[in-house]
Amino acid sequence: MNIFESISAVMSEIGAIGKTSKNTQQGFMFRGIDAVMNAINPALVKYKVFIVPTVLEQTREERTNSKGTTLIYSIVKVKYTFYAEDGSNVEAVVIGEGMDTGDKATNKAMSIAFKYACFQVFCIPTEEMVDPDAETHEVAPKAKTAQNRQDMPDEEKAKVENIAKQKIDEKKVVALTNACANNGVAVEKILRLYKRQSLTDITEQQFMHINTHWEEIKKA
Repeated sequence: MNIFESISAVMSEIGAIGKTSKNTQQGFMFRGIDAVMNAINPALVKYKVFIVPTVLEQTREERTNSKGTTLIYSIVKVKYTFYAEDGSNVEAVVIGEGMDTGDKATNKAMSIAFKYACFQVFCIPTEEMVDPDAETHEVAPKAKTAQNRQDMPDEEKAKVENIAKQKIDEKKVVALTNACANNGVAVEKILRLYKRQSLTDITEQQFMHINTHWEEIKKA
């Protein structure tokens, strides 16, 4: 079958997916990424369809939750290509957002992107997709960020600057090494551009800059 026939066949096999996961903070039930993958995998295998992700864009920034904990906020734009056995394919481009206190923000963003790509391509019934006509928001002016440091108290400004100057930990060194490989950029080029002897010398501020400027780094 070609990809159009294959997707229709997969849709006929999946059906609805129940809400089996629970949000521990707000207590609501939702359809988790595991439930989606478990539901679609047998049908994908049966009709010989596979999915290839390509990250087109990524942005990362630091935010703070109500308890004062620093969060990494990641947004990814991902293209998913759905292939059939004969090589025919269709593409779906989606946006995923994720937050994490450690190094999982991008993982979460990609999981969300994949889940909703599957929801929409295979038309999986769900109540998770909020209709934009169902609510209206009164938006306040955008809050000032750490980039506008001239208006911050000296103590807070010093704290932000100290965090930015800290060297990245071992997990981020590994993540940066993998990111270099995935983006086709030599580690030596990163060290040369950011004037460091090794990746362990990269600062938090440089780490954030690298992960949001891969296209510029490739061209440098």
